[in-house]
Amino acid sequence: MTHPTDNSKKLKITAITVPQAAQILSKAFNRRIDEEQIQQVVDDGQLLRADGTFSLIEYVAFLARPEMEADDE
Repeated sequence: MTHPTDNSKKLKITAITVPQAAQILSKAFNRRIDEEQIQQVVDDGQLLRADGTFSLIEYVAFLARPEMEADDE
């Protein structure tokens, strides 16, 4: 049972690590997504914060940017 004060396993999509993202996205898409793939996008988008986390929302927005720009043309 999870207690309200037990934050050890709580996941925040606005502050996740590269390994957490790789695990979550691998499960969500039912295929292997390497940490290196996640890290490349995080680096390209300059998404990493000083504490070593990034927002999954900002990650997805960064990936969607080329699609959004193509729709504007």
